[in-house]
Amino acid sequence: MKRILLAEDDRFLRRAAQAKLEQAGFSVEAVVDGEEALAALRRTPQPDLLLLDMLMPRRDGLSVLREMKADDSTRDIPVVILSNSSKDLEMQNASSLGAIHYWVKANLSLQELCRRVQVLLEAP
Repeated sequence: MKRILLAEDDRFLRRAAQAKLEQAGFSVEAVVDGEEALAALRRTPQPDLLLLDMLMPRRDGLSVLREMKADDSTRDIPVVILSNSSKDLEMQNASSLGAIHYWVKANLSLQELCRRVQVLLEAP
């Protein structure tokens, strides 16, 4: 079973996304801030994918991304940014730090989120 770490501070979205991804057959650990995300990334077993919100308490998404990509033990975990911002500069920053995708939450239903995650995690 593929493991997903979902770092999202919005309680409704976090719970809804977690439930939908679990229904699709994924094991999901949900955390509410950047510090919790970094701690969870370093635990074993590590997630197969990190879904990372940009704006969170204690540590923002870019800070988490920067730190995890600088750490040999977490750098190879793929990261998808989930954000309400569609600013080109933020997308470029996330990409330059190693995010594989940048998905705008407003343009994404829970079903579409699941479909995209399935495609990502089923790819060889």
